[in-house]
Amino acid sequence: MSKKTMGIHHITAIVGHPQENVDFYAGVLGLRLVKQTVNFDDPGTYHLYFGNEGGKPGTIITFFPWANAYQGKIGGGQVGVTSYVVPKGAFAFWEKRLEKFTIPFSKVDRFNEQYLTFDDPHGLHIEIVEREEGEANSWTFGEVNPDVAIKGFGGATLYSTQPKKTAELLEHVMGLDLVGKEGDFIRFRSSADIGNVIDLKVTASGRGSMGVGTVHHIAWRAVDDNDQLDWQKYVGANGYGVTPVQDRNYFNAIYFREHGEILFEIATDPPGFAHDESAATMGKKLMLPAQYEKNRERLERKLIPIEVRELDKIVKE
Repeated sequence: MSKKTMGIHHITAIVGHPQENVDFYAGVLGLRLVKQTVNFDDPGTYHLYFGNEGGKPGTIITFFPWANAYQGKIGGGQVGVTSYVVPKGAFAFWEKRLEKFTIPFSKVDRFNEQYLTFDDPHGLHIEIVEREEGEANSWTFGEVNPDVAIKGFGGATLYSTQPKKTAELLEHVMGLDLVGKEGDFIRFRSSADIGNVIDLKVTASGRGSMGVGTVHHIAWRAVDDNDQLDWQKYVGANGYGVTPVQDRNYFNAIYFREHGEILFEIATDPPGFAHDESAATMGKKLMLPAQYEKNRERLERKLIPIEVRELDKIVKE
């Protein structure tokens, strides 16, 4: 048996103050806050999800915000850079927008593409790249409209402690196609039109440390529950220790740590984010899994209040 993932389902990172997180990803980048919930393993902590208007797989970045927590170190065993894709011709808008919010950026070229590179307020490395592929994001927020809005993930850059073994996994287990090598990077591509490009740093990176400003895990797409069970067997048969299926309410998840120490998840596309609130109201209020609903009052007192603010009305050019 061989299998091929369609690409990235979501990426989950650790950040600092939750309002700073919301201001950046919603207020500056224009993503939709599609879900406010809690970390199922630590319900006193938010789990915030941002994506396109529908919260589709391949567009979702999620966060565990811990105000005043210690800073992590980006390095081996982590996603080093998260890439977002925007429509062709949108670069000028994003350069101007980053300047408006006094966010330093630079430009780099890789595999015949140009990237805008910058950091979020908590130290996560972000890139923006223009591509034709991928459907437009219909979400409009502030000055970010569908003509320029982030479509979803362009991909990710992986930092491995054992790049050769990670490359073997990406190609021969996850089923990504090898595109080529350029400088210090090997590029892989999946079959999807978004969340489909993975650049692996060829030289081994010094081990990172988990904390604010680091990615916790990268999740790959499974079509449904049956496909995920096939993945569980397949990954296990290839020598990786895979967890039992975990119910994450908006998808089911299995996890394994690959030999380069990056934590991988395989998540189901369904049921998505609109099954416990309407598509129109997603992200507007705190949604709790059934086991924590009885603790709502206590949790709401503990969680730092957040709001989605239209920063374009606050920050003048």
